[in-house]
Amino acid sequence: MNILVTGGAGFIGSHTVVALAEAGFTPIIVDDFSNSRHSVLEGLEHILGDKVRYYDQNCNDAAIMRQILRDDEIVGVIHFAAFKAVEESMVDPLKYYQNNLGSLLVLLEAMQYSGVSNLIFSSSCTVYGNPDNLPVTEKTPVQPAMSVYGNTKQIGEEILRDVVAADKYMKVISLRYFNPIGAHASARIGELPLGVPNNLVPFITQTAAGMREQLTVFGNDYDTSDGTCVRDYIHVMDLAEAHVAALKSIINSESNTYDVYNVGTGRGNSVLELIRTFEEVTGTALNYVIGPRRSGDVPAVYGDVSKITNALGWTAKHNLREALEDAWRWQREI
Repeated sequence: MNILVTGGAGFIGSHTVVALAEAGFTPIIVDDFSNSRHSVLEGLEHILGDKVRYYDQNCNDAAIMRQILRDDEIVGVIHFAAFKAVEESMVDPLKYYQNNLGSLLVLLEAMQYSGVSNLIFSSSCTVYGNPDNLPVTEKTPVQPAMSVYGNTKQIGEEILRDVVAADKYMKVISLRYFNPIGAHASARIGELPLGVPNNLVPFITQTAAGMREQLTVFGNDYDTSDGTCVRDYIHVMDLAEAHVAALKSIINSESNTYDVYNVGTGRGNSVLELIRTFEEVTGTALNYVIGPRRSGDVPAVYGDVSKITNALGWTAKHNLREALEDAWRWQREI
């Protein structure tokens, strides 16, 4: 079965390509490499022992998307392609609305035109905004988004619900995941930010490797155990396998459906806990300072993941130490 993976050269996308291939699917990437590198393809080919099919194209090109879906006999799509830097989204909102929502609309139209009905949407725990209670469940009310990026995920989910309600053939699952970290155990693919990282772990590994002078912890006066933000950090390969489980579920379903699942470990760790664990795992002391809060950050969010475990049989297999070990191994191989 040919599965189109938009943004498949990115961090989560590339690891999902591996999980798809190992599950017997044929992943086909479409990525314009605006936020990824072609070297990812070499890493994928080393891991899989075969060439990876890909299109160097932008997902906002309607004609291209129609052609790929039709000519490659695509049976399902996993849609990752989106901008995702919270802070950038607050200063350039139009860029995020045009790309994140525009590419989704183009994809849905192309899927309907081509008769492709199975879609896994890359959503985010940011849809919960600043939740009143933790852990969040799929029934937790969606709060006003704390960032433009988060709002694009909220609106994306609303679009998908409406499309499924109107189209009796469409089958869609939105995966609301938390904070993916780590890398493939081979150290051939991992998180590869262009320029200054937006995520915590690559900033940690680059600081430990001497590429950056110091790490800034954004705020230590939140209402958490140690004053720093709390997040659910999930190994990227666990997250990749959740996409495969969700895809199998809708392919095997005979009726149209829209559903959402939290994907995480079900546990929260603070930024300082993450730093201390990295130092313990690697034996490397980190140079860090406490800075001001960052716009768009919520104090704490982690989820109840019992729904996806019960419905799809998926559960996270890796712990925080393993994820940080893999991230550090990847950093040393870059």
